[in-house]
Amino acid sequence: MSENALKVTFSPKLTPVRPSAVETVSSDYTRADRLAVWKARWGINRMAYRVKPGLYALGSPAADSPVFASANYKLSFDALRTNLNGLNAWLLVLDTKGINVWCAAGKGTFGTLELARVISETGLEKKVSHRNIILPQLGAPGVSAHKVKARTGFSVVYGPVRAEDLPEYLRLGRATPEMRRVRFDFSDRMILAPVQLVNFGRYMLPAAALLYLLGFRADAAYTAGALFAGGALVPALLPWLPGRSFAVKGAAAGLLVAALIALARQQSAVQFAARALIYASAASFIGLDFTGASTYTSLSGVKKEMRLAMPAQALALATGLAMLAAKGFLL
Repeated sequence: MSENALKVTFSPKLTPVRPSAVETVSSDYTRADRLAVWKARWGINRMAYRVKPGLYALGSPAADSPVFASANYKLSFDALRTNLNGLNAWLLVLDTKGINVWCAAGKGTFGTLELARVISETGLEKKVSHRNIILPQLGAPGVSAHKVKARTGFSVVYGPVRAEDLPEYLRLGRATPEMRRVRFDFSDRMILAPVQLVNFGRYMLPAAALLYLLGFRADAAYTAGALFAGGALVPALLPWLPGRSFAVKGAAAGLLVAALIALARQQSAVQFAARALIYASAASFIGLDFTGASTYTSLSGVKKEMRLAMPAQALALATGLAMLAAKGFLL
């Protein structure tokens, strides 16, 4: 497809934006917003937690008001609007299929083509007198600024990593080194843990309950322990667990929990070794999934780790089951 064709032709899978549709939003953070965030954090109707793509007016923006771009994941949108309290601005929302800015940039939905499409279809050039759009820094991997400029006439300016720094960024007219630094501290990690626990808990907790009812109480404990290890301990202890691989970190957390459970139960060395292999591999798989939430990883790195880790996890699981079967301990 030629450069000119890209300027006016977009994928039919993307949500059309009506040029005249400009909705007014406020920076208020309501009780309903807080409840919706809590539900999204626990994976309740998570993929429907989105806003309509297009152009929004925050307050009463004028032609010289700043333009900020965001994803249509409502958590990203709300982080932007609520941190611009008292400011009149234009909010340009890209169709990222309900995915946050950083993940969408890696997948390409927060990208050059979509940004150019929304600029064109909202008629942004007719609403503002300047030609600057402020993007979140974490959207940079998906956007080629010079191509956006060539296709739309708008220049891309990268704001800070965190929306909470926007008022100071606007006051200074630039981002400080601290604003550019990507943090992923304990609170950042643990706020993401509930989704991990819910995603895997919907399968593992019923399995643990069934094992308990069938009389396999050790396996019920190990199953719940693997969920806790991969879904909670990996986020909590991420910088301190051994290895760079998330799969290795998950396996280490799983082995730790398995050892603690084994201390409370009488088992032979073979039983413990077999169950350690089985449930550490389960914790490793859950821990590997946390790569999608981490700022430590890249898309290519995740794919490489999956190619290496998943066969090893399957082998450990099969070996553990074979050991139990050989000794007559298999469930």
